[in-house]
Amino acid sequence: MRNPTTGVKRLVNATVNSANGIRRAFSSEQAVRQEIYLAVVAIPLAFFLTADTVERVLLVVSVILVLLVELLNTAVEYTVDRIGPEYHELSGIAKDIGSAAVLISLCLAAFVWIMIILF
Repeated sequence: MRNPTTGVKRLVNATVNSANGIRRAFSSEQAVRQEIYLAVVAIPLAFFLTADTVERVLLVVSVILVLLVELLNTAVEYTVDRIGPEYHELSGIAKDIGSAAVLISLCLAAFVWIMIILF
């Protein structure tokens, strides 16, 4: 059984684990890299496109949501791959559903950006 940590030590450990996860996803997944690059460009751009605080928040959150969903999809893919290299229909379905979630988040982000920029 693991030794449970509490308080500040737990927070530090969680932060280190999260940073390791982002670093590993960035180094191993092209989609994560692309979406981080997109965020680096899009988030500052959101502050130039509109002066309205709510619109800025929507623009930024939509971009961050894409990255969050991609990280979760990457976690699903690694978990499925860990189970075994042989093909299984349920493994394929799990990966397809994760990919669909990424697509939906990208469509949502595109919709938010288009609506705010054009209207």
